[in-house]
Amino acid sequence: MTLHRFLRLLLISVVVFQSSAQAGAHLVCLTVEEPNNYDAVNACRSFAEREWRDLGHRVTLIQGNHERPTHFEGFVEAMKSADLLVVFVRRATPPREQIEAIRAHLSAGKPLLGIRTANHAFVPLPGQSPTDPALETWPGFAPEVLGCQNTGYETKVLPYRVKLHPLAPTASPLLAGIDASSILGHVSLYRVLPIAADATPLLLGQAGSIEPAQPLAWLRTHGPAKARIFYTSLGAPADLGQPPVRRLIVNAVNWALATPR
Repeated sequence: MTLHRFLRLLLISVVVFQSSAQAGAHLVCLTVEEPNNYDAVNACRSFAEREWRDLGHRVTLIQGNHERPTHFEGFVEAMKSADLLVVFVRRATPPREQIEAIRAHLSAGKPLLGIRTANHAFVPLPGQSPTDPALETWPGFAPEVLGCQNTGYETKVLPYRVKLHPLAPTASPLLAGIDASSILGHVSLYRVLPIAADATPLLLGQAGSIEPAQPLAWLRTHGPAKARIFYTSLGAPADLGQPPVRRLIVNAVNWALATPR
């Protein structure tokens, strides 16, 4: 094959991949500003301004009013036109209709992207469950939707190394342009094992000699409508400031919005 033909075929493959994604999609980011949520509001705003809108997407940032109970003003209305939901919130107890809006989004086969604290997004601490019947918790969100557990920290504060997961597909579009070994996890490696049997792991984190190593990012589908799901436990400000981590999030959005062929 000549170089000219190879480049032409490469260009065609890129165009096909881009055309399979939704242009000008509506991304809804569900987040809250509170001390233990890793500056999530500014993180989502940064992605909206620096990456997602550059891809032609419209972004609605929904910020909860406080930790508990958390009301996400405008969320139900925004979800009526949402193509992708990004969840970066912890231990929220929102009104029931806001949880139902997430369930309806997934039931329609629409994708969801979870960042770090999403693996305990709607699980209050013991003794903090709401007494108001209009408020809702969702303990099953992590195992049922994200496909993981939330069993604390493998380490607290200690940085951790990152590498490709040994089961990661070699040609995954989510890993395009990413040198996993250049990523450093900065704050607290999450314990997420076991992850769902149908999850495709992408990255692995290892803190010192502590075992076992923990999956850091993976993808899967959820429910009969096969809603695309991506989750990463990377998400501290120093994590999200690294170019390969930002590229991972951009790749995840592209994958989530791509039309299956």
